[in-house]
Amino acid sequence: MLVKKQRIWVFQQNGSAEAKIKAIRDEAGDLIDLKTFNIDDALPTVVDDTDPYLPKTLDADMVLNFFTHPDLAYDLARLCQTLNVPSVASGKPFRMDGVTTPPT
Repeated sequence: MLVKKQRIWVFQQNGSAEAKIKAIRDEAGDLIDLKTFNIDDALPTVVDDTDPYLPKTLDADMVLNFFTHPDLAYDLARLCQTLNVPSVASGKPFRMDGVTTPPT
């Protein structure tokens, strides 16, 4: 029987999730398809338009949101909510349906 791999997309800034990504890869191995998105640009305090930084769609079973910039983190969570893709945004202050925000 062929088992479909879970597709997990991880979003991070300046290597903020590298240790977590390594741990996921070490533990899950070939059971998942892990795709990472990195933003290493210097960003202003307020990002009015996050469209250039975020994908238009999410071909993922789950999103891990490790963005440190609050505008990127929030807009990614809203995108996940709109597309019905479960997401985890650890330590983020916002609450919305479909987004889990456990404490760090």
